[in-house]
Amino acid sequence: MKKKGTQELKTSLGSHTNIDDRRIVEIEAVKQEADEIKTLFFTDELCNFAKAGEFLMVWVIGIDEIPMSLSSINRFRLSSITTARVGEATTRLHSMNVGEKIGIRGPYGNGFVLADGKALLVGGGIGLAPLMPLINILSEKGQEFTLIAGAKTKSALPFIEIINSLRKNHQIYVTTDDGSYGRSGTTISVFKDIMKNHSFDHVYTCGPEEMMWKVFQVVEKHNLSIQACLERYMKCGLGICGHCVLEPVGLRVCRDGPVFTSKDLRRIADFGRFKKGPDGRTIPI
Repeated sequence: MKKKGTQELKTSLGSHTNIDDRRIVEIEAVKQEADEIKTLFFTDELCNFAKAGEFLMVWVIGIDEIPMSLSSINRFRLSSITTARVGEATTRLHSMNVGEKIGIRGPYGNGFVLADGKALLVGGGIGLAPLMPLINILSEKGQEFTLIAGAKTKSALPFIEIINSLRKNHQIYVTTDDGSYGRSGTTISVFKDIMKNHSFDHVYTCGPEEMMWKVFQVVEKHNLSIQACLERYMKCGLGICGHCVLEPVGLRVCRDGPVFTSKDLRRIADFGRFKKGPDGRTIPI
């Protein structure tokens, strides 16, 4: 599947017309989403044409360049990335304030493709981020959907305000492992309960890969289609470095994903089991 849309629109976008060009953007707003999760908002013309599920290579100046999904796309002229604090680069992002700058390339990859019918969205923790633009699209189209949003605890659950605002038009289930907010239990336990009593036409999911693998197993038994947004370590975002290759089929998360369909997932032996570390060695998920 080839890159869709963004490349064809480059000619009318002024000085930065190549998604591979690094652009320096200024942080225009910062929102604390959870204890260790923040959203950084900025303006970028190319991001205005991104698809839900696509990602950027984010240059944290002087530290590293890392892949990050877009958590909003041209909402009130702003786009955003949402980051959990897990390493040196993300710790620096968490310390940034309005007026500071980051570098970005992209948007890259293939995002979610809208499917007809009743949709179920399953998101876990920071994995809710790439689902948020999809939620906006479905809401604007008036398409019926159910959302399961989960985290280990309330303090690790992002986008609570947005999620709760959806309740008037959609079926929303919020779950925490420790019962500190919403229903008590794992995202998977709630997902299995809902699948017993409700019917859906399509499932979208993003979150911890073990969670997505379990979602996929249940979806297969119900003969439903699914789109899952996978995460892998990557350095280039261009399909060159090989860190994000999925075995044994050779699919690359940066170019062929990060969103993969049922047909893809059935062929990926790595899915839910293994990934490559920074040194290229295969490690268990």
